Amino acid sequence: MTAKQHSDMTADSIEFECELPEPPEKVWRALTVPDLLAAWMMPNDIKPEIGGRFAFARPDAPIECEILDAEPERLLRYSWRERPAPGNTADPLTRPLDSIVTFTLDRTVSGGTHLRIVHNGFARVATPAIAGAGCRVSLNAHSPRQTIAANTPRLSLRAA
Repeated sequence: MTAKQHSDMTADSIEFECELPEPPEKVWRALTVPDLLAAWMMPNDIKPEIGGRFAFARPDAPIECEILDAEPERLLRYSWRERPAPGNTADPLTRPLDSIVTFTLDRTVSGGTHLRIVHNGFARVATPAIAGAGCRVSLNAHSPRQTIAANTPRLSLRAA
């Protein structure tokens, strides 16, 4: 891993890395095609163009995002701004996230993808069980009472 790749880590980051058998083109589609992304995250209207704004639809409040960097089949970085839900308190475990998500895709020798996901600003709600779970972790993103993170790739790549 290069120094540039580590530069996106901060003290409050969560990082996941895994090897996927699918090629970067297929993983990229799973990250950037709204219907494919919705299959493992939430409904959205993503357009992977720098400066493009999109939102993940949640029942209580949307997650507003902006594409900060997009290199097809290599890098996707966007802001992740949760809006307060009605009745939200100042409790750090329920306070909305204002963070950055970075997906880095590298082709493996076998033609698959080494996927690295860094979600800055998320560690305040992390649990030890999440920290070592890798790419198959699920935080039950569709439950409004559960913490949602962009680094929960139960990627549905079959259709990608």
